[in-house]
Amino acid sequence: AGLRTRCVAEEERRVRANAREYNEKFQYASNCIKTSKYNIVTFLPVNLFEQFQEVANTYFLFLLILQLIPQISSLSWFTTIVPLVLVLTITAVKDATDDYFRHKSDNQVNNRQSQVLISGVLRQEQWMNVRVGDIIKLENNQFVAADLLLLSSSEPHGLCYIETAELDGETNMKVRQAIPVTSELGDTSKLALFDGEVICEPPNNKLDKFGGTLYWKENKYPLSNQNMLLRGCVLRNTEWCFGLVIFAGGPGRPRTHRPADEHTGALGIFGFLVCMGVILAIGNAIWEHEVGVCFQIYLPWDEGVHSAFFSGFLSFWSYIIILNTVVPISLYVSVEVIRLGHSYFINWDKKMYCAKRRTPAEARTTTLNEELGQVEYIFSDKTGTLTQNIMVFSKCSVNGHSYGEHWGQGWGCLGVPEPVDFSFNPLADPRFQFWDSSLLEAVKLGDPHVHEFFRLLSLCHTVMSEEKSEGELFYKAQSPDEGALVTAARNFGFVFRSRTPKTITVHELGRAITYQLLAILDFNNIRKRMSVIVRSPEGKIRLYCKGADTILLERLHPANQDLTNVTTDHLNEYAGEGLRTLVLAYKDLEESYYEDWSERLHRASGAPEAREDRLARLYDEVEHDMMLLGATAIEDKLQQGVPETIAILTLANIKIWVLTGDKQETAVNIGYSCKMLTDDMTEVFVVTGHTVLEVREELRKAREKMMDASRSMGNGFSYQEKLSSTKLTSVLEAIAGEYALVINGHSLAHALEADMEVEFLETACACKAVICCRVTPLQKAQVVELVKKYKKAVTLAIGDGANDVSMIKTAHIGVGISGQEGIQAVLASDYSFSQFKFLQRLLLVHGRWSYLRMCKFLCYFFYKNFAFTMVHFWFGFFCGFSAQTVYDQYFITLYNIVYTSLPVLAMGVFDQDVPEQRSMEYPKLYEPGQLNLLFNKREFFICIAQGIYTSVLMFFIPYGVFADATRDDGAQLADYQSFAVTVATSLVIVVSVQIGLDTGFWTAINHFFIWGSLAAYFAILFAMHSDGLFQMFPNQFRFVGNAQNTLAQPTVWLTIALTTVVCVMPVVAFRFLKLDLKPELSDTVRYTQLVRKKQKTQHRCMRRVGRVGSRRSGYAFSHQEGFGELIMSGKNMRLSSLALSGFAARPSASWIETLRKKKGGEGSTACSPSGAPDKTLKV
Repeated sequence: AGLRTRCVAEEERRVRANAREYNEKFQYASNCIKTSKYNIVTFLPVNLFEQFQEVANTYFLFLLILQLIPQISSLSWFTTIVPLVLVLTITAVKDATDDYFRHKSDNQVNNRQSQVLISGVLRQEQWMNVRVGDIIKLENNQFVAADLLLLSSSEPHGLCYIETAELDGETNMKVRQAIPVTSELGDTSKLALFDGEVICEPPNNKLDKFGGTLYWKENKYPLSNQNMLLRGCVLRNTEWCFGLVIFAGGPGRPRTHRPADEHTGALGIFGFLVCMGVILAIGNAIWEHEVGVCFQIYLPWDEGVHSAFFSGFLSFWSYIIILNTVVPISLYVSVEVIRLGHSYFINWDKKMYCAKRRTPAEARTTTLNEELGQVEYIFSDKTGTLTQNIMVFSKCSVNGHSYGEHWGQGWGCLGVPEPVDFSFNPLADPRFQFWDSSLLEAVKLGDPHVHEFFRLLSLCHTVMSEEKSEGELFYKAQSPDEGALVTAARNFGFVFRSRTPKTITVHELGRAITYQLLAILDFNNIRKRMSVIVRSPEGKIRLYCKGADTILLERLHPANQDLTNVTTDHLNEYAGEGLRTLVLAYKDLEESYYEDWSERLHRASGAPEAREDRLARLYDEVEHDMMLLGATAIEDKLQQGVPETIAILTLANIKIWVLTGDKQETAVNIGYSCKMLTDDMTEVFVVTGHTVLEVREELRKAREKMMDASRSMGNGFSYQEKLSSTKLTSVLEAIAGEYALVINGHSLAHALEADMEVEFLETACACKAVICCRVTPLQKAQVVELVKKYKKAVTLAIGDGANDVSMIKTAHIGVGISGQEGIQAVLASDYSFSQFKFLQRLLLVHGRWSYLRMCKFLCYFFYKNFAFTMVHFWFGFFCGFSAQTVYDQYFITLYNIVYTSLPVLAMGVFDQDVPEQRSMEYPKLYEPGQLNLLFNKREFFICIAQGIYTSVLMFFIPYGVFADATRDDGAQLADYQSFAVTVATSLVIVVSVQIGLDTGFWTAINHFFIWGSLAAYFAILFAMHSDGLFQMFPNQFRFVGNAQNTLAQPTVWLTIALTTVVCVMPVVAFRFLKLDLKPELSDTVRYTQLVRKKQKTQHRCMRRVGRVGSRRSGYAFSHQEGFGELIMSGKNMRLSSLALSGFAARPSASWIETLRKKKGGEGSTACSPSGAPDKTLKV
């Protein structure tokens, strides 16, 4: 972004040229930029301060402080400090690396050289030393050092050409011009004497607007954005220019989306932890009061403890320390690692790489991957997103005649249409094709209307022309539409050749004519039109205008009525074919009127206040009573794969809303082309009301029709609406039939008002597809905001241009398409790629897998930590609630860092329930994410309950066995350390078996991590009880040989085996029963895949024994290797023969539909595994 993105509390800015002392008293920012956050001295304190802003880090620091109090802690301080320091170090290294690159970038920019005029001499200065008020010289291909007022240049009339790719992503050249009074200051001696003063607006974030005035020699001159060069632009095709520094300073920081909240129930867990602490503390107080008092002689209370109540109080904090591992710090690191892995998978996906543009998919954030698996609403731009944004001049209407049909003239001898031959025109663009030769004949015959039509196209634009060699013209247009129109005029003999600030040269049928350019009335999103006022060589002044039909047709002279009717019919016909239309008109101006209007324009341009409004009124005044010339129709073809993508996303119960600036007919036609709208739909409602009452009535009628249709189909229900500020649920969403809503921009403006927005949303959400036409960028954002406000649903916005940025930023997830309109949308987005069809893969494969993996990761993580931690709770009842731990402190430290961290990471990064091609084939697999079925409060409590159940068995089975067990030599087996080793070994084996059961897709990495972690546990266990460590650290490792002695006893291994079986068998039994009695859709898909594999194997065997008569085609059964060499193929599932026979015997019940029935009380059709469309919408 440019420097004006800084926000400063300035009312206005005063800058005097060549007067550093005067300007310094205002204390304007220097030109040194600083995007880095740290330096060597501040890094450690600032980074630690930032990291402890995180609640989790502060919580663990608090625990560490508690562990340093001897009366409280029963664990060594290193059990908390090791993981905490590890997390802080990893984060700090990442932050330091990022900041190093920011420092490097800052230094590179700050040390760029610039020529500054000091005391009449040009001196080389670093960018950071440039000051406000300095005059600097730029040369061709140099970056602009600060926001400058252009004073003069090497080009005639003070023109210069710039490229703004770093600001707005647009690579086409733009023209800037010095004001005439300074354009003569071409040498340093004159510039050194220049002492003009600029008074202008303060720094702001508007890159396309600037208002200011230059005061010099007792005159004042208005300044606009056309006179400014913003920092980050590059000077092109201009030998040199001089500029006055107006704004200096650094760019703003990029925005970030809100992070996703993955820790459902984190507060609940903390509450649970406190409850357990309170129970054990009360137990301690009672025990000390009733029993402990009898042992005071040889087991006295700690120093400072004088009552059982105070002992219980200290015990509470001791247990908070011991039980804190229910939410270990490693959870936060693991989540970030998994998200990073998912982001890399998106970046590495070759199936989302566009070879034509050499553009890979890019995940620009790591915090939203799971939400990609939960999207319910997609808001899409049309032009450049659904279409290619490569414009082709297809048809036109001139003076009531329509041109551009394939039939008629121009057919070849084989009956194939031939393009028009433009060989008569040496300046024609060879790539341009048109199929109706009658238009060229009209040009050659001298039809004045056709000539005027193409004259307008060659004059009314802001295209820049570059002639690299004689007759070889290159046009640089701000939009593809403009380029297509000017190219069409060029081929039909009206060649735009060159321009200066005051003239435009056109070759009209071979004759060079130079028009004097008097004014450009530029296009914007409110005006939706642009005009030029030119003086012909004969002295006639004429205004040429082109713009949207809704705007222009109401500005025509009444005498055009008949022609308007015919042209409107043509416009509707073109729009019905999905073409983009513009209307062309002109108006002759009297010399006296123009002089008066021009004088008022000049005054308005110099007005210090309300300049934009004054200019808009003057533009509006002159653009009235125009004469209609005709209309143009430009084709913007659909991107490849759009209809298929929309059809599949619709089957996944994702609602797609198209928000476009195009006219209604064009948008509706594209809607049919891309299968958003279909002929099978019950009805397509069109809302076009101009008043609040009309819009409300149209929405009411639409709702009534939907309700009546549902009642007539036998779905009688009472109409009860439930509205809340966060969630809008309506009986309408359970209606039968498929509907679509099309609404115009002016109707949408009323529909978005506070008293009608709920009605609009209710109606729109009951529809399968929604198309909003003629909408402004602000309205796009308002529609997204409305859905976010009332629906608890994840929204995704996708677009390709600057006009989509507000929509992309408003949605939960923003996707940018790197297309023809620069990279502004990409810069504002969370994910980017080059074609709309990749959205299907982003959501149904990457999004679904990310959601599935994160849910399985969280469920298992909480399970294994509750199983690990709750053993202390049960032990408390047998140790006098003294906060004694079951395991030794090294096991507690290493459990989450070494023994169980890598297997769950591997599952979180690589797991799949079905292969990627099946995810695309069965869009219904996406719905569990939308309903959040895989990790919600119910699933959370189930995994916690499983963890508590495991902990009970883990403690009481060894406890019961050890009560009477003896060693081989007859000695008592039950000592504290042997019990600790047995419980710890049981725990590690049980959680390893459990993750083996949870893993749906085995890779070599999963095998290595699971079995490697078990091996590491035994290796570390034996090492810690070895002679060598005891001799080195006798105070730390006292129990020499304990592990070896304990694990040598058959009783211990039988205990471990019994514990493992009892913990795991109920889970296995439950899963088999669930598979057989209530399978999920993913189970069905996996079963069909197995069956197909068996068929394929049998088929191969049959061919081997010579039965070659069958040429039945094989299916794509094998699991695809999703990410190169990282993932090796492995088993995808475990199904018993009983389960398989059960599957084969009956069709799959639709579990999602059952859930919908429970939620909404309405019946719905069962979903077959073939992925047939489900026409019942969610309640």
